[in-house]
Amino acid sequence: MTGVPLSVLDLVHVSSGSNPRDALRNSVDLARQAEEFGYARYWFAEHHLNPGVAGVSPALTIGLAAAATNGIRVGAAAVQMGHRSALTTIEEFGLLDAAHPGRIDLGLGRSGGRPPVTPTPRRSQTEVLPGGLVVPPPFSFERLAASPRFALQRDLLTGPDHKPQPYGEQVADLLALRDGTYRHPNGEAATVAGEGAPLQVWVHGSSAGESAQLAGRHGLRFGANYHVAPASVIEAVAAYRSHFRPSAELESPHVIVSADVVVAETADAAKELATGYAPWVRSIRTGAGAIPFPTPEEARALPRSDDDLALVADRLATQFVGTPGQVADQLQVLQETTGADELLVTTITHDHDDRVRSFQLLAKEWQQR
Repeated sequence: MTGVPLSVLDLVHVSSGSNPRDALRNSVDLARQAEEFGYARYWFAEHHLNPGVAGVSPALTIGLAAAATNGIRVGAAAVQMGHRSALTTIEEFGLLDAAHPGRIDLGLGRSGGRPPVTPTPRRSQTEVLPGGLVVPPPFSFERLAASPRFALQRDLLTGPDHKPQPYGEQVADLLALRDGTYRHPNGEAATVAGEGAPLQVWVHGSSAGESAQLAGRHGLRFGANYHVAPASVIEAVAAYRSHFRPSAELESPHVIVSADVVVAETADAAKELATGYAPWVRSIRTGAGAIPFPTPEEARALPRSDDDLALVADRLATQFVGTPGQVADQLQVLQETTGADELLVTTITHDHDDRVRSFQLLAKEWQQR
């Protein structure tokens, strides 16, 4: 575990009783403090049509956070390429690098208005691996992909008749545009704002499918999502490593693995702060869209059926909640089991101060180890 950096993933969540302006202000403040606490990177996710999430534009939030900090790397995890082009993405991030040289990470995700179609492990019940890592059965996204909201998102992001460029071609074009080697089939070259920018390009994935294999073949860094898809993190990392080919920027595989954590001075206090997590995840998985993150009291007042609990059971079983020592122990198991070179932690609480304190306590404990 020695030398394994911790980084932050931020969804720019909106808490009940607040608004996107508050969420943005809180994220910029947390980025400043995360840098002081010693975190290596500060990354933003991209989500759309969620009342409880204001992180809709990674490039915008990256610019705000980078301007408010000094040396911490700032980036995306991940830009949803399903409704973007390689050109506009590299231009945006090239401009970010021009403003904040050498600090920008470009994380790519295949999603964006398309249902997740990925190979899943053949696991019918929860396993506890040697060392203690919990690996639940895979969650089925069929219900989510069939929801009216998913169709709404697809049509608003891409248009009803839009056919996105194949992801593998997008990634290849993006790298060529960055490196100045792109040629159109008609022979025309392209000069773009991001050409030559020292962007760290990452590919993020939740399974052993296209993203993991693509990252490996291109010799790129890979992000595996234990916090979103805990069932397939082992297979995802293994697929990436098995397909890895050395590249000009990376001689050997490099993996960051994410985890959802809540830390407080006592286990009971941490559990209380995490009370809103179950109804928040439920709102996403029913297809309704993420609700504003509730207070513990609001969360306890919401109806909670057996079906609701089953819908979020895998995420509850794999959220790391407790004291700094307890959560660091679980992160250590995750790192050792996956062989991660870095760990990426995301924390959602209703009150901003509790969230900041969670990151502070974890960083202190991690550094002492």
